[in-house]
Amino acid sequence: MGIVDRVFTRVGAHDDLRRGRSTFMMEMIEVAHILRRATPRSLILLDEVGRGTSTFDGLAIAWSVTEDIAKRVGARTLFATHYHQLTGLADEVNGLVNIHVQVADVNGEIRFLHTVADGPCDDSYGVQVAALAGLPAGVVERARDLLLFLENQAQGARAGSDGTPDSRAVGQSSLYGWMLRSPEVPTTGAASSASTAESLPEDVESSALPTEVIVQENPALREIAERLETLDPDSLTPREALEALYAMQSALAKTGESKTVED
Repeated sequence: MGIVDRVFTRVGAHDDLRRGRSTFMMEMIEVAHILRRATPRSLILLDEVGRGTSTFDGLAIAWSVTEDIAKRVGARTLFATHYHQLTGLADEVNGLVNIHVQVADVNGEIRFLHTVADGPCDDSYGVQVAALAGLPAGVVERARDLLLFLENQAQGARAGSDGTPDSRAVGQSSLYGWMLRSPEVPTTGAASSASTAESLPEDVESSALPTEVIVQENPALREIAERLETLDPDSLTPREALEALYAMQSALAKTGESKTVED
């Protein structure tokens, strides 16, 4: 596999009741951190992204995340999912390959072989597993009937199907842009500084800029803000908390050094 600069994982499920964050919100925070920080030299491990919300919301997010990692980030990634609708992406996106864990069906009973093989899996075996877990026979039979109905209804909702929307070009806005946050303040170049100054009244000094603007325009502060967003103080060990403080202190020190060189 070679040397990697970072290893990112999104595995497991937990919520944060103290901060009012659901399991799905915690999952999205971690995925957002990965998409912002990963590089082509990173290793990413994702497990069941999108499972904490409705089926189509989760599928859409998992689909989009997969495309973004493959097309923009370019990191080596292992993405475990039960969204079989995504298997068609292997035919559309360079670098994507389907593999699956083999299962044997012997006289109507499934056996997990715990071996990995090439190609997509042909079934999830969720109903069979429910039967093995002891769900009543009537519930299992009803689930099988409903599964056939639902699969038939959503037959076209899969990667590679006709009518799938193309990826949006960089900078192209969406009709659903109102669902997203306001665009970030530009962070590089003289033009961005000029546009910020022009939008302010003449009697307002740059020192009176809102904290959010200052953070967005300072790479070191932006990095520290992103670190703080992903930290969970209640779960940190004293050593981990100290290392996080050292990392943020180092980021500020580098900013001070660069200003000294410029002066």
